Amino acid sequence: MDNSQYAKHYSDESFWGKLKKAAKDAGLKVVYAGLLLYYALQSPKTPMKAKIQIYGALGYLIFPFDIIPDMIPVVGYLDDLGALMLAIGAVAMSIDKEVKHKAKIKLIDFFGVDAVRNQDIIDVDAYMVKDEVSVSLSKE
Repeated sequence: MDNSQYAKHYSDESFWGKLKKAAKDAGLKVVYAGLLLYYALQSPKTPMKAKIQIYGALGYLIFPFDIIPDMIPVVGYLDDLGALMLAIGAVAMSIDKEVKHKAKIKLIDFFGVDAVRNQDIIDVDAYMVKDEVSVSLSKE
């Protein structure tokens, strides 16, 4: 999925507006994935190539007319999650402990302290570890 065409729809203001408005409907996994990418984007350690991918994924999240309309209950954010997870897979090496910590702190603001122990969050973290391992193995 090429998200580069959606990068122009990204702004910090629209990202936070979307999360605040849709956090409960989007769910933990979408919000956490979005936060991880947002904080990776803010990190000076993230290379420009990775930032371009992040802009595209976050732009897709914000874009009001995506493949599956967000207003459809249960499945409305599946396409957004797919775009976010593809970007996370591509930039996993830029998502360090500091980025994860900031994302989890903000996740607590949205959903409460129990959110960080939810299986959805554990799944996203495990996905990043799997991608980090496959990237390091491919370099050998």
